[in-house]
Amino acid sequence: MGDVAEDKASFYANAEDYWREVPPTVDGMLGGYGSISNVDINGSKAFLKKFLGEGDGRTGTGCALDCGAGIGRITKRLLLPLFRTVDLVDVTKEFLDKARSYLGEDGKRVGNYFCCGLQEFVPEAGRYDVIWIQWVIGHLTDDHLVEFLRRCQRALRPNGLVVIKDNVAYEGVVPDDVDSSVCRDLDIVRRLVGRAGLRVVHEEQQQNFPKEIYQVHILALR
Repeated sequence: MGDVAEDKASFYANAEDYWREVPPTVDGMLGGYGSISNVDINGSKAFLKKFLGEGDGRTGTGCALDCGAGIGRITKRLLLPLFRTVDLVDVTKEFLDKARSYLGEDGKRVGNYFCCGLQEFVPEAGRYDVIWIQWVIGHLTDDHLVEFLRRCQRALRPNGLVVIKDNVAYEGVVPDDVDSSVCRDLDIVRRLVGRAGLRVVHEEQQQNFPKEIYQVHILALR
């Protein structure tokens, strides 16, 4: 990302400060676009179901990891209905505290709540069938994203998947000083995935989002 995150310490600290002030609600998690939650979840579910099941090359449904989980919106609506156990990781303790009540009865199937930035998080080797990374890669520097994806690869079970779902810029890298993040174009994301030793096995654009927001793409990696 060039010199966008030249001062890594402040890049991460400023993001933590920003999210600490965000209300622990679905609308807060989605930057005021709470109305897109259903469309988002339905698109993700249709994408994920292409891989899940039994048989040669299919991805298991034992355990998933929700990265940048916030209050657990994706865990509740997407992952817990499809997986026996889900772990959550987020840097904001208040969000994880809220997740415990937000998830309700299904929260009993949550294995772990990890309060940690992804740049430092080390997922357990061989634990996960799916690692879901949504709207959070922009909070990692290029090098930290590559290193995190390498750790994710080691954390997968046989035929496991890493899924990135995120905004993509039209060209280059676009910084956002408000929440201390960046938005990369698709070619840059693909290049970083390749540097991590992963390959894109399937890719789609999320449909029916408001036209004023960045395009959102979903990439399945192995």
